[in-house]
This record gives sequence, C-alpha cells and structure tokens, in this order.
Amino acid sequence: MIMIMGKNKFKEIEGAEFGVDSRYTSKKKQLDDGKALMEARLQRMKNLSSDKIIKAKLLQLKLKMEEFIKEPIYQEENHFTKFLTSYIDAIYSKRIDFAKDIDIDANLLSKIVNNHRKPKEDFLLRLMIHSEKTYNNICHFHKKIWYQVYFQEKLSGLMANQDQWRPNVERHVKIKNLTSVDD
Repeated sequence: MIMIMGKNKFKEIEGAEFGVDSRYTSKKKQLDDGKALMEARLQRMKNLSSDKIIKAKLLQLKLKMEEFIKEPIYQEENHFTKFLTSYIDAIYSKRIDFAKDIDIDANLLSKIVNNHRKPKEDFLLRLMIHSEKTYNNICHFHKKIWYQVYFQEKLSGLMANQDQWRPNVERHVKIKNLTSVDD
C-alpha cells in the first residue's frame, strides 16, 4: 500500500505500488476491462505477419541476452541453451533445418540443446555468423554475444558451485614464499 497525503491526512491506495489503476470502483469492472484489453491485444496479434512475429521474438531474445551479460545470474540454470532454443524455435519450425543451415549433424544439435554436450568452437563460430546474417535486417547484433553468454554462464556456474569444487582444488594450491609489498 502507498500512503498519499491529502489535507493533513494520509490516504491509503491499495495496489498502487503495482501501478494498478485506481479508477475502478468494483473488481468486476476491472476484470471486464482487462478481458476487453486482452481481446484487443489478441486481435491485433492475429493481424501481425509471421515476419513481424519472428522479428519481435528475435529482438526480445537479443535484449534478454544483453541483460544476462550485464547482470549475470549465479545459478546452475543453463541460459545458453535456453537462448539457443529460443533463437532456433523463433526462426525454424524444425530444428533439423537449422542444423542443415549451419552444416552440423542434427544429433549433435540435439545433444547441445539438451545439455548432453557442450558446444565446440566450430559450432559457436557458425552460430555467430548465422545470427549476424539473421539479425542483419532487424537490429544490430554484436558478433560476440553468443560467446559472452556462453562464457558468462560458465563463470556463473563455477561461482555458484564453489562449495562443491573449492575444497578439493584448494588441497592442490600451495604458496611457499609470500613476499610483502612495502609502500
């Protein structure tokens, strides 16, 4: 709730912190207007061409990837394959067609998408070029974004799992001669 000040009084506005429109006097009126708005949005979406839908999905994906790079999430969740799947599914009705377009085996693509195999540099290079060409008519797409997402995810996973790997690794790290730096 947010408190607003009137003439020497505070008035509570319920739901104001969520940007809820306070014009509604009843829940039914609010729900009716919500339904009407959703129907209008659906009708507008029906009139969009498939090209515009694909462009919107690709633009949304690019923005999500850029946000991930700026604000890494330290979880075990595999963001690279989520982004890759979104990218492929936005453009192709069948993933095998994407595999053909970048000249890789469909089985390998399936393993990468399902986290059974890590992508090799060859795959990342082809994905980079494919993305550049795909985004060419949509917006600027930096060629290094797939690499950034991939390595940011690896770093995030490494940092999130320190409790598991650190004790074992620390046993192998020794410092014999420590020198102090005098100012």
